Amino acid sequence: MDKAVEILDVVALMEDLPPHGLYRGQVGTVVESLAPHVFEVEFSDNEGRTYASLALEAGQLMILRHEPGEVA
Repeated sequence: MDKAVEILDVVALMEDLPPHGLYRGQVGTVVESLAPHVFEVEFSDNEGRTYASLALEAGQLMILRHEPGEVA
């Protein structure tokens, strides 16, 4: 079963968003829940400077995991 998106989840973008300078695979952090299944995601460089922040739907995101998950 897929885990629901939560604040502070590290996520990857699942589609290109050229008007925002964002492309599939870019990594961001969920910083706020705006509505059901809609989240503010912040994209930052290696120095911690935000270069994009925008509202995205859960379906546009893949949660990244750093530990083994449970088998559903």
